[in-house]
Amino acid sequence: MPYHAIEDPKQLQALLDAALLVESDLDLPAILQHVLGAATSLTGARYGALGVLDRSGQGLADFHTIGADPGFCQGRLPEGKGVLGLLITDPRPLRLEELTTHPRSVGFPPGHPPMHSFLGVPIRVRGEVFGNLYLADKEAGDQFTLADEQLVMSVAVAAGMAIHNARLVDRLAELSRLEDRERIARDLHDTVIQRLFATGLRLQGLAGMFQVPEVARRVQMAIDDLDETIREIRTTIFALSTSGDSLRGRITSVVEEAAGSLGFRPEVHLDGPLDSTVPGHVGDHLTAALREALANVGRHARARSVKVLVAVRDASELVLEVTDDGLGISDQGERKGLGLANMASRARSLGGTMAVAPGDGGGTVLTWSVPLNRDRAEA
Repeated sequence: MPYHAIEDPKQLQALLDAALLVESDLDLPAILQHVLGAATSLTGARYGALGVLDRSGQGLADFHTIGADPGFCQGRLPEGKGVLGLLITDPRPLRLEELTTHPRSVGFPPGHPPMHSFLGVPIRVRGEVFGNLYLADKEAGDQFTLADEQLVMSVAVAAGMAIHNARLVDRLAELSRLEDRERIARDLHDTVIQRLFATGLRLQGLAGMFQVPEVARRVQMAIDDLDETIREIRTTIFALSTSGDSLRGRITSVVEEAAGSLGFRPEVHLDGPLDSTVPGHVGDHLTAALREALANVGRHARARSVKVLVAVRDASELVLEVTDDGLGISDQGERKGLGLANMASRARSLGGTMAVAPGDGGGTVLTWSVPLNRDRAEA
């Protein structure tokens, strides 16, 4: 296919900017927005969108727009039907003089701006379709040309390389974090725990030498505190040593995410063989329930601290307990909302239960528990 020469200085600059994305250090969302901006600038399109395919390759996981009301897609994604769906199932460049007359057109949802001329081009990353660029209605009022299509295809090629580079950078950063986590875990195990354990042994050897009961009691309390500290550090070591894809790693990630909105990091205790005992679908429900619980605390509790316990008990029950020191449950039941209903529904779907009760010293305790011996088919 012959390519048309580019004479417009603005088009040359836009194409150069798109090519330079390959060497940029922008994160992926910023790259996608720059790609979309370059495509609309090159073609003079009034409206532009970039849809990112989900893991199945049959729908959209992310959607960026230019020209339309930014709130139009807020909280929802296009379903990938109609002409958008055509590019998903048949990822080839598509130019239309009139979008609304195409056999696959299903019309526009309420609030969507009217669109007529259309150009769609797939974005590939190492041979696999990553998403699609959608452009509509040139500012000049004419149709998209073959030259427009070729320009956008050039942008898509540059975008594919930039996205691949961004993924490599993210992977390298993740590997670096994993190396740091493993180093910290080794230091905790080889140095901190060993010193605490040795201190505990020395205290145990001294405990029988004290004749005053109160002194002996305080020494025993110190020994118990050391034992509890060792257990907590071992839990931390296990969480640091496991990958982000493990259940322990996913729980830790959810807690880290919540720390930003809470203003502090919740205290986490993980107990039992979570990764080897909890089925994948149960782990999905658990992390979703934990995310809902922490969001609920952030919205309503005004808490200064939160404790999260996730435990496998007797290899037959998975328990999530979220305790906060916030306002507690009011008589008006202000904390009863969709989030709690979702958590309860998840527990019931697995044959479990959820309860919310006042804490012993104030605040609230949420307990979410499900059995681990049910047939997966029931979930």
